[in-house]
Amino acid sequence: MSVVGAARRVNPIADDGDAFTFCSTCAFSSACLSEGYDKSALSELHCLVEHIGPFAAGEHIFREGDAFNAIAAVRGGTVKTYVIDPDGREQVLGFFLPGEVIGLNAIHQAHYPCNAVALDTTILCRFSFPKMATLAQRMPGLQGQLFKLLSADIGKAALLAGDFSADERMAAFLVALSRRFSARGFSAKRFTLTMARTDIANYLRLAAETVSRVLRRFQTDGLIRVDRREVELTDPERLHALARPVLRD
Repeated sequence: MSVVGAARRVNPIADDGDAFTFCSTCAFSSACLSEGYDKSALSELHCLVEHIGPFAAGEHIFREGDAFNAIAAVRGGTVKTYVIDPDGREQVLGFFLPGEVIGLNAIHQAHYPCNAVALDTTILCRFSFPKMATLAQRMPGLQGQLFKLLSADIGKAALLAGDFSADERMAAFLVALSRRFSARGFSAKRFTLTMARTDIANYLRLAAETVSRVLRRFQTDGLIRVDRREVELTDPERLHALARPVLRD
């Protein structure tokens, strides 16, 4: 059964901003603030939010086919989404960082079309989708944010659909991660790869050995510095130039 749908293990979460400000990773704070609402004026929206977790690494948040009635924003940790193909092989669809929303691809069919699993200790904010959709009718900014999130979700799915080299794919992956961390107030140059190399390879449609080889070459060329799962972008400009065919900017 879907944990997002069931909203089990509701726990109080520390560091939730204060009476007036949203937490730093809130997926909807910018939309609410653009409407002139601070947290104290948004008791109605806050009633739609439940903090759930923590989920341990390897624990499923929802599974393919579970009934959909909520989306969830990652508050802390990393979530991987994936499907199992007819031959029993795993296909990684994406990784979700703090401030990003999982479950958007379930809206149309009213059930989750994939699995979502925590990669490390993960905390979520669960939003009742029916109630949020009702509130969005009165808050154009909130409705617009939902559309933006849907568009971003589609864009992530299409990012690696082209015929790109292994270097271009890896560079785009690192640059995109950098931007996503930066957008939520984290370092754009130093971050942790919470996902396994095999998961990265699966997502990029590369062999695991190719991912390791490309990372070593990037380090030799002075583009990055790697210490186990810690990555530092030492030459972001050159890395972005390599990623440009994929990112198209």
